Amino acid sequence: MTELRVVEEDFINLNPLQTGGRTTPDVRKAVNSFIDGYSVCDWCLGDVNTIKNPDIQGLRDDIGKFLGADEVILTNGCREAKYAVMQAVCKKGGKVLADVNRHYSTDVAAELAGLKMEFVQNSGSPEFKIRAEDYAKRIDEVSPDLVLLTHVDGNYGNVADAAKVGAICRKKGVPFILNAAYSAGRMLVDNKKIRADFIACSGHKSWAVGGGNIGLLGVNNDFKDKVLKRSSEYKNKILGILGCSARGSSAVALLNSFPSVKKRVKDWGKEVKNAQWFANKMLSINGVELIGENPHQHDLMQFSTPVFYEISQKHKKKGYFLYKFLEEKGVRGLKAGRTKNFKVSTYGLGMEKLKYVFEVFREAAKL
Repeated sequence: MTELRVVEEDFINLNPLQTGGRTTPDVRKAVNSFIDGYSVCDWCLGDVNTIKNPDIQGLRDDIGKFLGADEVILTNGCREAKYAVMQAVCKKGGKVLADVNRHYSTDVAAELAGLKMEFVQNSGSPEFKIRAEDYAKRIDEVSPDLVLLTHVDGNYGNVADAAKVGAICRKKGVPFILNAAYSAGRMLVDNKKIRADFIACSGHKSWAVGGGNIGLLGVNNDFKDKVLKRSSEYKNKILGILGCSARGSSAVALLNSFPSVKKRVKDWGKEVKNAQWFANKMLSINGVELIGENPHQHDLMQFSTPVFYEISQKHKKKGYFLYKFLEEKGVRGLKAGRTKNFKVSTYGLGMEKLKYVFEVFREAAKL
């Protein structure tokens, strides 16, 4: 039998991939009852998105209102949502214009769809910010079929000005997809203000569904028929997601996590304040620098830490000393062997735990 994982129970977890996906007791209970096969499909009539028991259809309607999207479907992760849009909207051999801070799956989706990637550059070190106004210039230069913006990137935790990019795309007449993997579900994403044509979301990163492979694609009415096109032979099946997506317990996890997600986005301001407090305290350690926006606007952040690298050169555990030291103090989430730089997330931890984590890092810097 596989050893049971007890990271959330026994440690303070700083892993950016996991903090926004922490599940509630209600989610875990529901998932256990739907874990066998595609149990969610007991009452399916051919399309998982229209199942009413459990009420997947009602969930989609509610999430559409929550995101400000006309139509929402379940997908196998954020990457499938991006691919579904690319293959439907772009001509073969066409171009996707994206920010250079994008997730690798954006490139993979474009490659599979037979598309060429073009990029908007960031501001460089130390903030690596994406400037919305640079999209206007690049749109004129490359004439893309689709524009993609990573709302919050997974390297630096920078929050891009999605509404400004949305306004530029509307003015230029170019379809716009927002990659909201690290934003929607943590913070309120209101497409009535952003005016994106598509929103791609990640369940395991930001919607409290744990490790279930599920995402969401929000589509506005202008593109609904094209992106959600049905098979000519199998009328219930959406071509862009190969018929049905995210079947089984992950759909039930999202159904049961959504009430808590709607509540927690209201506390985003507090999460940002906590993140800024933690970033400032870390910067008080000699040999620690913040990489990315400062003041920081998101729980995900990256630090440059030559102080820990220097310690690793003399320590008997070498590059693993920091990971081991944190683990002994009840803190997990850093990649083993990383000392020159690392990423953390403060999401959902609260000030008491953050104060403790800072003290642990400060103690490690004295080794």
